[in-house]
Amino acid sequence: QVQLVESGGGKVQPGESLRLSCEASGFPFSIYTMRWYRQTPGKERELVATISSNGGSTNYADSVKGRFTISRDNAKNTVYLQMNSLKPEDTAVYYCKAFGRADWGQGTQVTVSS
Repeated sequence: QVQLVESGGGKVQPGESLRLSCEASGFPFSIYTMRWYRQTPGKERELVATISSNGGSTNYADSVKGRFTISRDNAKNTVYLQMNSLKPEDTAVYYCKAFGRADWGQGTQVTVSS
């Protein structure tokens, strides 16, 4: 059974940081490119960051470039999203996903508000 379990969300003030984690199981995590997405009510899910299977290549949406860092630990089947200098517009539910697979986790809520 495939599972993607996101965690680490919460409510923070603008300028603060959070680190999201996504633990995967039920598929060969280490061979998949992994992605973080986010979604706010009434909007489509937005691709935030991508990391290659071995972690050697990363890509970011322009809106988070320079503030967010995606990483992974294949020994732990986990992908991370370090989010610094958070802004109110980063408020969303964040999801991880394996590129080419249809599975989604339950997401983790990030709220940035003063």
